[in-house]
Amino acid sequence: MQTSRTVLISGCSEGGIGHACAHAAREAGFRVLATARRDEEVAKLRDEGFEAFALDLDESASIDATAEWVRKITGGRLYALFNNAAYGQPGAVEDLSREALRAQFETNLFGTHELTVRLLPLLLAHGEARIVQNSSVLGIVALRYRGAYNASKFALEGLTDTMRMELDGTGVKVSIIEPGPIRSRFRANALEKFLEHIDRKTSRLADAYEKKLEALQSDADAPFTLGPEAVAEALLHALRSPRPKARYRVTVPTHLFYWLKKCLGDALMDRVLKKVE
Repeated sequence: MQTSRTVLISGCSEGGIGHACAHAAREAGFRVLATARRDEEVAKLRDEGFEAFALDLDESASIDATAEWVRKITGGRLYALFNNAAYGQPGAVEDLSREALRAQFETNLFGTHELTVRLLPLLLAHGEARIVQNSSVLGIVALRYRGAYNASKFALEGLTDTMRMELDGTGVKVSIIEPGPIRSRFRANALEKFLEHIDRKTSRLADAYEKKLEALQSDADAPFTLGPEAVAEALLHALRSPRPKARYRVTVPTHLFYWLKKCLGDALMDRVLKKVE
């Protein structure tokens, strides 16, 4: 029965969470529609045997083209959407330009939302469908120098919680995955955005940025880092369970910070978060 269940996954570039999840879902028997922003990544996905399409969440025309492609090749019925594509914009809040903050939200929230809304009629037509959002531990707690990403994931969680209640009774079940540190190209992409948007030389926080730059350029894993297969495991549960969880917390830090936030006051929680960043 799973072979008739089609899953669209965004952000499937090689080496990332989406790529690992695409392979895991296909191995589990799902039909996987894999998308990526760059044409060369789409070509790689096709070479791996996936039905693949170029999707840029920053462009409404690209979202429309993707939705039409999905409608045509699925006959208008889609089982699941995994919104995975996103990036992190490092930098202190005071150094974030309106342009940089808008760009973060265009990809991580507005584009994700637009894609979901465009595909919702196909999900509703299936009768039993899933929307899975890839959030972050930074959708639960905030860390310094990650304000743009924090804000986008906090917003995604609020929008998703609302959508889950609004879709109750339709057959479309909505879940959020909240990964902590996962081995992927996230840090390399964040470094690119840091260098593009943050004027670290003239900032009041120039010294702190030099340390931040070293961390972004490092290949060393953060403590408790897991491979992307940990997210794939959560995704498969959300896709296969008759009663998927509203939230899947992945990695030790996510579980730890969730409970600490419940138990500690804001001042003490701030002290803890400043020590672990």
